[in-house]
Amino acid sequence: MTPRRGPRPLPLHLILGASRGLAALSLTPGSMPGWPSSNAGWPRSSEGQAESLRIAAALAAANHPPEAFRAAVLRRLLRADRELLAGIAAYRRHPYTRDMPDPPVLWTEGGSRLLDYGGGGLPVLFVPSLVNRAQVLDLTPGRSFLRFLAGQGVRPLLLDWGWPDEAARGFTLTDHIAGRLERALMAAPGPVVLVGYCMGGLLALAAALRRHDRVRALGLLATPWDFHSDASEAARAKTLAALLPGLEALMQPSQTLPVDVVQTLFTGLDPFAIAQKFRAFARLDPASARAENFVALEDWLNDGVPLPAAVAREALGGWYGANTPARLAWRVAGAVVDPAALRMPAFVAVPARDRIVPPASALALAARLPHATVHLAAAGHIGMAAGSNAEAALWRPLLDWLRDL
Repeated sequence: MTPRRGPRPLPLHLILGASRGLAALSLTPGSMPGWPSSNAGWPRSSEGQAESLRIAAALAAANHPPEAFRAAVLRRLLRADRELLAGIAAYRRHPYTRDMPDPPVLWTEGGSRLLDYGGGGLPVLFVPSLVNRAQVLDLTPGRSFLRFLAGQGVRPLLLDWGWPDEAARGFTLTDHIAGRLERALMAAPGPVVLVGYCMGGLLALAAALRRHDRVRALGLLATPWDFHSDASEAARAKTLAALLPGLEALMQPSQTLPVDVVQTLFTGLDPFAIAQKFRAFARLDPASARAENFVALEDWLNDGVPLPAAVAREALGGWYGANTPARLAWRVAGAVVDPAALRMPAFVAVPARDRIVPPASALALAARLPHATVHLAAAGHIGMAAGSNAEAALWRPLLDWLRDL
């Protein structure tokens, strides 16, 4: 088995775990002169200051010196650090390996493949994101969205973008959509239902608008549209876009945005989530199904794909920075991508607990589609497709919609 390198980038997650502890220590009684008065500087929020005053009063009432509380916090932080390291070590030595045979290949181009999961029914072509492996839709025997559909009389097809070859490293979004995706559509058996996941949803939308002769209906799973759906999201998106000039030097050697840089950008959405989930993993029985599912999903997350530099510029600068999709300023092969022009049934799945694509961003896309069926999934961005509740959250609702077509 290839040694695991995750969670990637490992130094970042170790630094974040340590920095959270240092921040907690700085907020304890006695950590700063004048604590916890508002002019001490910590904490900054009114809620935090109120809690600090409550703790200080409780310590005084119990005749405990502030140093005792600080020592208790330090012991708790050390315990949390041990749990984090134990969780990472347990993950990296876990014996699980993904051992699932690939389905037949219908078409190839460069590093990309069109996989056929059989089933003999309505052909449904799935388009994943460009920054993650396609296997999230076929994760394990018990958590395979595509094999589930094949067992229900649907014929799932999967566009596996693969690792960007030399030609693909120079691709723009137009090259991916009007090039490889359209050629995969031509290789598929007859008109298909085209289903895109996350970033793949935007690619699928643009392809459906261009090739309505090859697409009979469109599915959009956790697909962003309005990257400035509220003030906080606009600020976050613009902050990401502002990083682009500094990323140019990192993209220059390979003409891609490296995997660890992509992972770092995702970490910024919830900086301490990785540490929290590895602490929880440390408490699991390694032989349990839950532990194995955790490892399978983490292996997928840490086996990312570099993003072609031109796509990174268009996505970060255009989608995030300028909000080009919602402003109807995003163009593919010169044509505006406007959902209002789509004259076919559409299924829009919106995860209620999505931290990657805020529900408001995805709902803005549904509102612009003339024939949209909106499904609010009780799940997160990844859990909707591959989590323990995925069958109820997404698989069966999408299957029901496909049967009604």
